[in-house]
Amino acid sequence: MAGGGAPAPKQDELQPHPVKDQLPGVSYCITSPPPWPEAVLLGFQHFLVMLGTTVIIPTALVPQMGGGNDEKARVVQTLLFVAGINTLLQTFLGTRLPAVIGGSYTFVMPTISIILAGRYSNEPDPRERFRRIMRGTQGALIVASALQIIVGFSGLWRNVTRYLSPLSAVPLVALVGVGLYELGFPGVAKCVEIGLPQLILLVMFSQFIPHVMHHVRHVFDRFAVIFTVPIIWLYAYLLTVGGAYRHAAPKTQFHCRTDRSGLVGGAPWIRVPYPFQWGAPTFDAGEAFAMMAASFVALVESTGAFIIVARYASATPVPSSVLSRGIGWQGIGILLDGLFGTGNGSSVSVENAGLLALTRVGSRRVVQIAAGFMIFFSILGKFGAVFASIPLPIFAALYCIFFAYVGAGGLTFLQFCNLNSFRTMFILGFSIFMGLSVPQYFNEYTSVAGYGPVHTRARWFNDIVNVMFSSKPFVAGIVAYFLDNTLYRHDSTVRKDRGYHWWDKFRSFRTDTRSEEFYSLPFNLNKFFPSV
Repeated sequence: MAGGGAPAPKQDELQPHPVKDQLPGVSYCITSPPPWPEAVLLGFQHFLVMLGTTVIIPTALVPQMGGGNDEKARVVQTLLFVAGINTLLQTFLGTRLPAVIGGSYTFVMPTISIILAGRYSNEPDPRERFRRIMRGTQGALIVASALQIIVGFSGLWRNVTRYLSPLSAVPLVALVGVGLYELGFPGVAKCVEIGLPQLILLVMFSQFIPHVMHHVRHVFDRFAVIFTVPIIWLYAYLLTVGGAYRHAAPKTQFHCRTDRSGLVGGAPWIRVPYPFQWGAPTFDAGEAFAMMAASFVALVESTGAFIIVARYASATPVPSSVLSRGIGWQGIGILLDGLFGTGNGSSVSVENAGLLALTRVGSRRVVQIAAGFMIFFSILGKFGAVFASIPLPIFAALYCIFFAYVGAGGLTFLQFCNLNSFRTMFILGFSIFMGLSVPQYFNEYTSVAGYGPVHTRARWFNDIVNVMFSSKPFVAGIVAYFLDNTLYRHDSTVRKDRGYHWWDKFRSFRTDTRSEEFYSLPFNLNKFFPSV
């Protein structure tokens, strides 16, 4: 044998990885639930993860409305209660995917616009001002819900998503996750001595320890959140009672201490949220238009989130009619937000989508159990408030992992595309770049000037444009969708380059036999609500 060179690689080593319609390596898919004890623990883990957004949004909005700790605790309870109902509706009657439907940051901007509206500024009593603003928000959400209800149940969104290819889905889905980067490490750094240990511990428990302890590997990676959050929470509590923050700045105390949320003291022991608890909704055309813009943005973002939830649940790509049905039921969810008075609209929880990837459990039953925990702890106010008082930097550390998983999941759809095509590279690069760059301009302008770049006398018009172009996945998705469906569309090679042929059999509900298994409605409801 001449020479000492390395042996030639085997033929199978030179082959690219095969394309997979369903993600391999998932332990439990939609229709295969884990054993009940494990399912309950996993459901509680989903409940813990969604608490972050449920607390962050009211914490930011309620004080601006004029409410105190009592009002904040009641809004958190209401948001939690309605999130449980909406999650059950989505998993039973909507897409039937294991998607948690919770509070959405997309609706924060129009809500702040309502808070700053002149018609509320003359109210001297802060509690009464809170109630008036909440009733105005309720009216705007009720009107805005009609957009998703009509677009979803009419089948209009089905006709739009039929032209979605793997190439145009990549920027949309990737930025649904990566686009939330400002909620990750910046949130960790607000109390780095708590947030950073949580992040390091979560990576250790979910990625490194399972490869060392083979016999119990699934215990550590599957329940990493349940293991790590109590450890760091206890550590934060010991720092608090030990006086570590006694002389710290108020902002540091708010982020680091375990007793500064005001939720435990403000929450009642038992309380069932009910519709119109703040009074009858009030309606304003301008506020409704702004909220409808947020509803449209949330519709696009949730479409991307549904796509990645299906991926991580090891289901086939979501048929267009099922996506449309899910958006319709999400519209019902926003209607419930308006009726109950959550102060915020609903969309698919991105962090819970990332948790599916971390646990490799995409079971529908697990998410339905999580919805049960949401409703249970929203009614038992004090107990729910204890969990909701977890310091927010701990949640920010979780987001660093979960949002990254969703962003990476979006990139997996590139396996269907031709990455050696200059058309593919242009659409991919340009849409992602604009999806990051345009919202950055809008956000920078707003932080300096106090209002968005579009600043006309018509406040409702300003809100519509500023809300839309401040969303990274919305901008990236719209740019990619437009370019992918117009640029050299009739070229014979383009259809294959964009991966459209891979998703062809999933355009219709009936063209793939697996659709019935994953997406059909329960109780023979498909007879009355057929999917096409």
